Amino acid sequence: MVGVERDVHPRAIEGNVRKISETFLVLLVTGPRQVGKTTLLMQLAEPGQRYVTQDDPDVRRIAKTDPALFLQRYRPPVIIDEIQYAPELLPYVKMHADRTKRNGDIWLTGSQMFQT
Repeated sequence: MVGVERDVHPRAIEGNVRKISETFLVLLVTGPRQVGKTTLLMQLAEPGQRYVTQDDPDVRRIAKTDPALFLQRYRPPVIIDEIQYAPELLPYVKMHADRTKRNGDIWLTGSQMFQT
């Protein structure tokens, strides 16, 4: 998805996202499914910023069973999409942020999961 050109209008939130990324170690964008969270972050991503989605079952399995390996494989700066599928990553994201102190190194997206 990185590098994909899209005909999308600028959003009012873009400035806020940039400021938060420059100010905080981790950025989390949450909201309903299909509202453009990933598209927004992909538009704002810097060259070299990786993208990985937890929608991929193989990626999700690694994130859930070996979160340390996951962060070695997908080194920051990184966008981790659909974090709600692998909450086991969150302590490792925190440890990375605490260790490196690099603002905006990890961007996360997440959607509400409803029980049916």
